[in-house]
Amino acid sequence: MRLQVEKVTKQVGAETHLYNIDITFEPGLTVLMGQTLSGKTSLLRLMAGLDRPTRGRILVDGHDVTNVSVQKRNIAMVYQQFINYPSMTVYNNIASPLKLAGLNKKEIERRVREVAEMLHIEPLLERLPSELSGGQQQRTAIARALVKEADLLFFDEPLVNLDYKLREELRTEMREIFKRRKAIVVYATTEPVEALLLGGNAVVLDAGRVMQQGPTIEVYHAPASARVGEVFSDPPMNMIDGAIEGNEARLGDGVRVPLTRHLAGLASGHYRFGVRANHLSLAPSSADDVEIAAVTELAEVSGSETFIHIALNGVSWVVQEEGVHSLGLDKEIRVFVDPQFFFVFDGAGHLVAAPTMKEPRPSNQQQVNNGTR
Repeated sequence: MRLQVEKVTKQVGAETHLYNIDITFEPGLTVLMGQTLSGKTSLLRLMAGLDRPTRGRILVDGHDVTNVSVQKRNIAMVYQQFINYPSMTVYNNIASPLKLAGLNKKEIERRVREVAEMLHIEPLLERLPSELSGGQQQRTAIARALVKEADLLFFDEPLVNLDYKLREELRTEMREIFKRRKAIVVYATTEPVEALLLGGNAVVLDAGRVMQQGPTIEVYHAPASARVGEVFSDPPMNMIDGAIEGNEARLGDGVRVPLTRHLAGLASGHYRFGVRANHLSLAPSSADDVEIAAVTELAEVSGSETFIHIALNGVSWVVQEEGVHSLGLDKEIRVFVDPQFFFVFDGAGHLVAAPTMKEPRPSNQQQVNNGTR
């Protein structure tokens, strides 16, 4: 099974939503990673047959299906909204595509029970959607998509409207479900943590263009450009201009960073340096840490972490610090970073040096190791 998006452009009126997209999807999971309005939904709708490209083709196993209607494609799709038939029980909601396909009652019963058990909604089969929580409604919608056993499964930010705990539960469950499926699964998200937890491959979209694609964990650790680094970080990767002279880098007006490890051997010149928020701290963690003087702009407490917005050398950064910290505005502070965590990009924004060590503490309180918790 293979799905190809071949030189696809999508225009709506005077606006271009997708530019010359070339992607090949194989069985397994691919995460479409991008911010709002990056083109994720537009691409999913084209692949599903809900829209037609302005230029280019969609192929399945080499056959052109660009103008084939969605009803004639073996696809299933789950949306952000909890889309269920309000007058039908959970059982009949899940069974509806099988009844339309003309399957016999015994096979429908088997499939519905199997997928309901998989998603832990067996006790809810006789309820109506109005009697369900948001998480239960979305589990029902996901079950209806999975029960079809379609070759192509598309998920358009299906967990975005759920609370944090429910998102965590469903992410873990869906990752295991996807591993057992032989279908091509394309999952759109704006959240880097979600992409990392799901694993598989990633396609990073920005303003309708493919910026990078490859194994999700590799894209995260080696963003091909400064823009990919910003998109594939939450909060966005902190950036600052600097220059390399001799055996050190000078960031902004006064921060000096020794050229060690992956920074060693970089030629003199001007660069853009990036560091993720979770690698900055309010206290040094090693003898190698560089001290940076800054001024506080805002402190946001989120669960057991605080996101501290700081200003330095005319740019704004975010420090992600464990624990709850109350910091006043316009307060002079010191933050620390180990040089091993700096990314370096050239004048055109292309990656020239990336950290060689794995991330010990990814953002949003998640522990990620090769794409899993």
